[in-house]
Amino acid sequence: MSAPLPAILMIDDDRGLTELVGDYLRPMGYQVEVAYTGTDGLERATEQPWHAIILDVMLPGMDGFEVLKKLRAVSNTPVLMLTGRSDETDRIVGLEVGADDYLPKTFSMRELLARLRAVTRRTAQSNSPSNAQPALDQLVVGDLRITPETRRAVLGDQPLQLRPIEFDLLHALAKTKGRVRSRDWLLEQVRDREYEIFDRTIDMHISALRKKLGDDPKEPRFIRTYRSVGYMLIDPVAEA
Repeated sequence: MSAPLPAILMIDDDRGLTELVGDYLRPMGYQVEVAYTGTDGLERATEQPWHAIILDVMLPGMDGFEVLKKLRAVSNTPVLMLTGRSDETDRIVGLEVGADDYLPKTFSMRELLARLRAVTRRTAQSNSPSNAQPALDQLVVGDLRITPETRRAVLGDQPLQLRPIEFDLLHALAKTKGRVRSRDWLLEQVRDREYEIFDRTIDMHISALRKKLGDDPKEPRFIRTYRSVGYMLIDPVAEA
């Protein structure tokens, strides 16, 4: 029996665009369903699992940022946000509330497909169940264990649900624990990834990572800030 086709939900009130996207993606092997308002989109986004969600910022009723904020409270489904504006602020806000990638509405269909494939592949890798054997290399920082091969991080006995960019930043810091790393250095470590990342987002991704580590920025156990310089991952056991 063949596997079900990956299902994409597109939340956008531009009916012409949703028709074009659907006509392009369906021959590529995707199921595509559409919601035209933020309220309807949020309801449909949470009623079944989706391979990915394409979410417009400007929506009637509830805007895309609010939809994403509510969605992220209950789901880690990959979200690719769209905007008709070129304002960088939109991108920053979208990424801050949990978007996996961002595209202006001047995108080509080939670029949209490439971004969709990238965000779903990275999320699948980050959330895949561990079949790790003891022989797999791990980075150990206090009670935090990071397994690069399976892209898995465990704090104590609790697996961390990290977004791909969060795992990449944690891995980069862990490889050089005890050394201060600048934002530019961190940016270089993830610049070759297919998702969009720019220096002003490093701080907010670090902030999100801290929350998942249960780290207090004022008294950090793991990630220490060096103002105007960057960040350092510390080993709480060694520090004690």
